[in-house]
Amino acid sequence: MKVLLVNGSPRMDGCTNRALEEIKNELEKEGIEATIFQIGTNNQGCIACGSCKKTGKCVFNDKVNEFANLAKEADGFVFGSPVYYASAAGGMISFMDRLFYSASSLLEGKPAASVVSCRRAGSTETFSQLNKYYTINGMPIVSSKYWNQVFGNTKEEVEQDLEGLNTMRILAHRMAWLLKCIEAGKEKGIKLPEEKKIRTNFIR
Repeated sequence: MKVLLVNGSPRMDGCTNRALEEIKNELEKEGIEATIFQIGTNNQGCIACGSCKKTGKCVFNDKVNEFANLAKEADGFVFGSPVYYASAAGGMISFMDRLFYSASSLLEGKPAASVVSCRRAGSTETFSQLNKYYTINGMPIVSSKYWNQVFGNTKEEVEQDLEGLNTMRILAHRMAWLLKCIEAGKEKGIKLPEEKKIRTNFIR
């Protein structure tokens, strides 16, 4: 089983990455392959061109398509972002907008979790913002014993957030548990329930 952990911070080795490392270490103890994926700093927003509906991939051949290729073989996901003005980082939102629009079928039905890091406030707003991507795409949300957040202005300060890191470890074990339950269900022939989606517009 494989889990991809997305660092949506422009800093490769900052607070968000420290939280993801805690999860990665615990997943590996559970026998689950875990990889941290860095989205970097060059993240173009969606231009609503519709090209992905024809080709199956985003028109911008960058980190989004790279991640989508990895997502084919992944069983679960953790998306992490720092808090900017009580919201996820702009680069992370651009990445997720394009990923979920162009590669939603590669993510659907697979467990996902959100992780946020902040200096002081805005964490729960960002946490809620990220979770909305999963609920619109039929992805089970993995929870911990508290909201998945760490506090600190540097990764050294995150080390002092003992409750935050504890929350990350619990999240990892619950992700591992759910993945193993899904795997056991597949062995018994239990499949993801499906029903054709109906789309309506408010203005006709």
